[in-house]
Amino acid sequence: MKYNFENMTSSLEDYLEAVFVLSTKIENVRVTDIAEHLGVSKPSVNRAVNTLTQNGFLEHETYGSIKITPMGESYAANVLRRHKLIKQFLVDTLGVDEENAENDACKMEHVMSSVTIDKLYEYLERQG
Repeated sequence: MKYNFENMTSSLEDYLEAVFVLSTKIENVRVTDIAEHLGVSKPSVNRAVNTLTQNGFLEHETYGSIKITPMGESYAANVLRRHKLIKQFLVDTLGVDEENAENDACKMEHVMSSVTIDKLYEYLERQG
């Protein structure tokens, strides 16, 4: 299967990240679980899951559980890594409170280049 990264939006990344996180907590991830986790409607989850399935990031049987593919898992793990790294920087280095840092990291994770993320990682590593 050919994976399509061209259609990946920040919103789709959020859905994929949610499936990834939920799949570490529960065995069978369902549309309802994702909707509750993200605070969105089931129809919007269905649209996102269909797009992510068509592009090879998820597997979903109609009315069944949602499974993340190996490529989806790799992509989502990278998004989650960026999120955690940015949040850590905002809280530990800049002194931003947890709630604001969480909200800002969620937005920033989608727009920062991999070069900047790598430099941020190196910086935090040096800070120990």
